[in-house]
Amino acid sequence: MPSVRKCSRTGCMEPAVATLTYAYSDSTAVVGPLATVHEPHSYDLCEEHALRLTAPRGWEVVRHEGEFAAPEPSGDELTALAEAVREAGRPDRQPPPPEHDGPSGRRGHLRVLPGRT
Repeated sequence: MPSVRKCSRTGCMEPAVATLTYAYSDSTAVVGPLATVHEPHSYDLCEEHALRLTAPRGWEVVRHEGEFAAPEPSGDELTALAEAVREAGRPDRQPPPPEHDGPSGRRGHLRVLPGRT
């Protein structure tokens, strides 16, 4: 299931609500609504960073007018979540094998726990 995209700014863990794209030929930075898919030459920004962005001298910033909104989950994401919940709740489902501490010594942070009877 796709995860929520985070702001591209170093150290920022806020969810992305806008996409920054540079138009180098026009010396313009464009900040618009969050793109539906992550593009390799664009940057996802949280609301604070989208509103505070400044451009280098000689560049123009074109910014989306209005509020930035967090993206709604798509039908595909909701379907994948429903399938995962349905699968985890099946009574004939075998419990997952025990997790091992990989090379980093850290365990995964999500687990499926057997239901109570």
